[in-house]
Amino acid sequence: MPEKSKYIAREGWLSIFGNILLFGLKYWAGIMTGSLALIADAWHTLSDSVSSVIVLIGGKISRKPADDDHPFGHGRAEHIASVIIGVLLAIVAFDFAVSAVQKFSAHEQTNFGAIAWGVTIFSILSKEVMAQYAFWAAKKTGSSILKADGWHHRTDSLSSVVILVGIALGNNFWWTDAVLSFVVAVMIGWASYQILSSEIKSLLGESPSEELLLSIQKSTQNEFKRPLHLHHIHIHNYGDHTELSCHIKLPPQMSLEEAHEICTKVENIIMKEFGFVSTVHPEPVE
Repeated sequence: MPEKSKYIAREGWLSIFGNILLFGLKYWAGIMTGSLALIADAWHTLSDSVSSVIVLIGGKISRKPADDDHPFGHGRAEHIASVIIGVLLAIVAFDFAVSAVQKFSAHEQTNFGAIAWGVTIFSILSKEVMAQYAFWAAKKTGSSILKADGWHHRTDSLSSVVILVGIALGNNFWWTDAVLSFVVAVMIGWASYQILSSEIKSLLGESPSEELLLSIQKSTQNEFKRPLHLHHIHIHNYGDHTELSCHIKLPPQMSLEEAHEICTKVENIIMKEFGFVSTVHPEPVE
């Protein structure tokens, strides 16, 4: 899908350049104010560039056509790339949680200089714009990898919100930064769980919904007077390419040519109505 490839490439490069710019600003602000928290957040932002590189690589691999080793194409590379992003988010969440506990245990108070205000607010707005663009592109193209990268941008924006709150309240409550860091760690962990649970299901394969099964049965049966008894439906998702296999029941005395004709017609209906490449297996009516 050329349009999908275009959006994945555009979002990936936008993320890489945007994150490198934000890394430089945050690191500079951290050095100028002596804030280790800002410097750590700068490295967190730079790590987002890694996920963006994964977006580009995963998108490129998923666009490769089918070959002898991969007869159903390379679409699942997008799911694998999303899993990698989900794992990166889980690592970030764990790191935030550990840092929050260490800060709380040490009664460490975060102190920021005036420079941090502008850089942090700019970071929040920039990362949210990146997240919104990724979510918009994901909705437009149906790309799971763009959605996963959008959540990565959103979590970085949330981490900057923690620092901004720390700037405002840190001088009054020493534990503010530690507590809010832990809250953000939970948010990041939840985003990681949502990405991983969805993508792992897609990779392992999941049963189609009852609604989809009934819709397939109804759409095919409407074209025939004879009951097809369409059953044993299995759907295999390969990114942009979906395969379906099913069984139908036909009279045992029916000729092979007529049975083949009916199976082909069922396959064409499923392709037209649902976009699935199907294989129909005929069985004799008991």
